[in-house]
This record gives sequence, C-alpha cells and structure tokens, in this order.
Amino acid sequence: MARRKLHHYQFSEQAENVVQAGKPLYSEIKGNWNKLYFNNESPIVAELACGKGEYTVGLGKKFPEKNFIGVDIKGDRIARGSALATEQNLTNVAFLRAGIQYSEEFFGNGELSEIWLIHPDPQVRDRNEKYRLTNPTFLARYAAFLKEGGMFFLKTDSDFLYDYTLQTLGEAPNFRIIEHTYDLYQSHLLDEHHGVRTHYEGIFTAKGYTIKYIKAQLV
Repeated sequence: MARRKLHHYQFSEQAENVVQAGKPLYSEIKGNWNKLYFNNESPIVAELACGKGEYTVGLGKKFPEKNFIGVDIKGDRIARGSALATEQNLTNVAFLRAGIQYSEEFFGNGELSEIWLIHPDPQVRDRNEKYRLTNPTFLARYAAFLKEGGMFFLKTDSDFLYDYTLQTLGEAPNFRIIEHTYDLYQSHLLDEHHGVRTHYEGIFTAKGYTIKYIKAQLV
C-alpha cells in the first residue's frame, strides 16, 4: 500500500466522522443515523459514490439544518472528505466507507430525505448495466430508503447516463421526474447546483462538456 493511501486509511480509522468496518457503529447504524450518530432529528441527505466528499461537505456547510452522509468504498477518498469536514467543524457531516451495493445494510426504510449522485461512473458497456447506479435495481433500493416525497438528484457529464436515467426513472413506478436539463449552467435550475462544484466537474466543463441534471421525487 502506498504511503499516502496508508496515511489516509489510518486517518479514517481514527476519525470520529467516518463509519467503517471495525467500528462499533458499522453494524448498528442502519435506521439509527439520527439517534446514534447525529443526535438530532434533522433530515438526512446521502451522497452515494461521494468520492473525495466535496459535494457532501459543500452541502453540509450550506445547509446546517440538515445531516449529510457521503458514501464511498475508497478509504483514501473518504479520508479526504473526512478531513475537510473536520477542518470546517461540520458536525452535520459523516462518511460511510462501504460499497453502494451493500447500502441496504446501512440505511433503513424511509430514513433519508434526499439522495444525490454526483458524476458517478456511467458504466457504458452493456455488460456493466448492473453496476450503473441508476439502473432499476438501485432505483428500487433508493425508493425504499427515501421518506414519502423524498428527492433524488443526479448530476453527470455523461450524455449516455443522462439519457439512460431519464428512461429508467420514467419507467420506475415509485419516482416522478420533476425537472431535468441537458445544460445545467445555462438553465433556470442552476441555483439548485448550490454553487458546489467538484474538482472533476471543473475538468469536465473546461473540456466543453455540459453538466446534465435530473430531479425526481418519490411518489
């Protein structure tokens, strides 16, 4: 293991805002995030495949009245988000190190108010459809996690994932697409971007990619 990754892994082991294997909350947290971690009854927002946690931290800073959980399997990425939240004294931000495919082990039915996907891997090959985070199986899982009227958001630079998600959400029995745009930065929906832009989004836009955005609601 590279020295930098080892440092990040050790950081996550000690960080109070990281829930991961080997820590007591890891096996107890499902359905209990408000009670066991945040110690309040504020709405919970999850960013799945959060990477370095830039969006989780950005939203946490902007909306102190909500709780935020960034989820990713990569320990070095989680450590960066954890450190950033700690530096900014954001007690309403937590990170979960786990694969999205195991999310049912960590979130109870109706526990979340919002779910965000920010530039997930589009998995464009047909054989990889099972890994797309907006396939029907994952959407059904998100529907279980969300409260009645809960919101689902996607931001992506991928034309493929944008079109695919419009199709799967349109066919999903539990979701209604509220609004969507092929070019967020030129849309009236730009304010819903909340001024938070990840490092990779900056790279995508600099290369001329438009940022696609979808907002859907659990019905």
